[in-house]
Amino acid sequence: MLPIALLPIAGLLLGVGASLTNAAMIESYGLEKVLGEGTLLNSILTVLSAVGSIIFDNLPIIFAMGVALGMAESEKATATLSAAIAFFVMHSTVSTLLTLTGKISDGSLHEGSVAEVVGITSLHMGVFGGIIVGLGVAVLHNKFYKIKLPTVISFFGGTRFVPIISTVVYVGVGALMFFVWPFIQEGIFGLGNLV
Repeated sequence: MLPIALLPIAGLLLGVGASLTNAAMIESYGLEKVLGEGTLLNSILTVLSAVGSIIFDNLPIIFAMGVALGMAESEKATATLSAAIAFFVMHSTVSTLLTLTGKISDGSLHEGSVAEVVGITSLHMGVFGGIIVGLGVAVLHNKFYKIKLPTVISFFGGTRFVPIISTVVYVGVGALMFFVWPFIQEGIFGLGNLV
C-alpha cells in the first residue's frame, strides 16, 4: 500500500504544476506577468510538476520496492534493497538480450514495446514488472533471510544472502521475460485495440 499512498501527492504535484505552467492556459487567462515563463511562481510550479512526474515515471521500481517491503516477514530493509537490485538486474538482462539479438534496431517489436526504465532500454513492463520483482524477491527473502551457510562462507549467510540469490534468480527472470513478455504485450495491445 505504500506506493499507492504516494500516488495522490504525486498526482497533485503533477496536476497543479503542469496545469498552471501550461502556456495556453496562462495566455487565455492573461496571467503572463504572474505565471509566465521566467517568473518565480512559474519556476516553483515547474519544479512541482517535475517532482510529480518523476514519481510517475519511476512507479515500476517504487512498486518493486514497496511490494517487497510489504510482503517481507522480517528484515524489511534487506528485502527492499534486494528488490531494487533485482529490478536493475532484470531490466539490464532484458536490455542486453535486446541489444545482442538486434531487436531494438530491427523493428521486430511492436511500437511502444521498448521504453527507458530507470535509464535502461528495456521492454515496457510498467508497474507489472515492478510487481513481478517485488513478489519474487519477497518469496526469496522470506525463504532465505535466516539461511546458515558453511563456516568458510558464513559471511554471505542470513540477510546478506538475499541480494545475492535475488541477483542470480533475476538474471534468469530477465531472460524469461525477454522471451515471454512480448507475447503478453501483444495480448495487452490486442485487448486495448478491442476496447
